[in-house]
Amino acid sequence: MNRHAMTAPGMKDGVMQEAARLDLAWAASAPRIGAAPDIALILGSGLGELAAAIEDAIFLSYGDIPGFPVSTAPSHAGRFVLGWLAGRRVVAMQGRVHLYEGWSAQDIALPVRLMRRMGAETLVVTNAAGALDPDLKPGVPMLIEDHLNLTGVNPLTGPNDDALGPRFPDMSRAYDPDLRALALAAAAEAGEHLPSGIYCGIAGPSLETSAERRWMRSTGAHAVGMSTVLEVTAAIHCGMKAVGLSAITNAAAGGPDQQPDTIEEVMANAEIAGKRIGRIPTELLPRLP
Repeated sequence: MNRHAMTAPGMKDGVMQEAARLDLAWAASAPRIGAAPDIALILGSGLGELAAAIEDAIFLSYGDIPGFPVSTAPSHAGRFVLGWLAGRRVVAMQGRVHLYEGWSAQDIALPVRLMRRMGAETLVVTNAAGALDPDLKPGVPMLIEDHLNLTGVNPLTGPNDDALGPRFPDMSRAYDPDLRALALAAAAEAGEHLPSGIYCGIAGPSLETSAERRWMRSTGAHAVGMSTVLEVTAAIHCGMKAVGLSAITNAAAGGPDQQPDTIEEVMANAEIAGKRIGRIPTELLPRLP
């Protein structure tokens, strides 16, 4: 499935230059966004319903933006929602795009760069993840402390656009320590225990083998999923601060007694954990800078 077969102004040899793609997306979006948001949210599997809490909402479908990637994953609506949440002006991605859908790392970075162009300075990213750590149980939320990018790609590969960010951005504090502290305080206020852990990002779409899970666990990772790492890399590159939450959906420690995974089980637990994570942003957003 060749997603780059689309044609749009600025397209050359099937691939748009990233600056031109961003300019094109911004030109199509700017007249429709209303007041500029200062916080961006990416709502992963099981968390799309949080968009319903956004007041005075403006909806912008990805399909209405020329040259823009369109989400095909289950339960991902594929649109931006702009409005007010907990007293803050936000832009939320109600559904994201993934490598396993056939999109490139640059495609995945484009929505983040567009939200930055809209005005967002902070990224709150959520996802569904399997628990490499047996102490993490399906249905619970996890605060992302750091990540491992095992996707094999990076959205910054290729010529750097200095207008977007530096050639070699520092990723040593990708998940801002101050924002993580605010998330812990917000979770406590919401009555949620929020363990911290390292998130391991892979390309998918196949779930991990037991050997892969044991190896990833041996690296120090606590959870594994198919998103987030490329989005956060793009956010840090363009000067945003990031904080992340994982909805734990299944046991993925790779033990001999582990039952086979099903997507139905994963999605059911994503809904449970998503409702628990959904209590945190309303406490977190008012605390953000």
